[in-house]
Amino acid sequence: MQKWITTTLSASLIAIGLSSGAAMAQQSATGAGKAAITAAAPNFTDAQLQKFVAASQKVAVISEEFRPKVMASNDESARNKVLEQADEKMVRAVHDEGMTVDQFNGMNQALQQNPELVQRVQKMVK
Repeated sequence: MQKWITTTLSASLIAIGLSSGAAMAQQSATGAGKAAITAAAPNFTDAQLQKFVAASQKVAVISEEFRPKVMASNDESARNKVLEQADEKMVRAVHDEGMTVDQFNGMNQALQQNPELVQRVQKMVK
């Protein structure tokens, strides 16, 4: 079974220094969504967040490395092969940082929903 890495937010946030992550989360907050976003930050340790930051940086580099290859793929089969190669490399990068893909994706999702957590990660990146 293939475990896809969720890269969009991670790569984007790391690439722009996590500066607008909290703003994006706050702008998208409405009604019930706002309650979820303003909930207390998950209880991630600094060590866990450091691993996430390191893995995210590696995933962002891999994403940028493979983007032109995906764009240059002429058909769906070739594109899928390139995406599979990229995913394997990203999974390896996450594992090299001592995380599972599920942990990485869970932290990524928590970042999307919690500006307080974004602020903690921003401090680690600076």
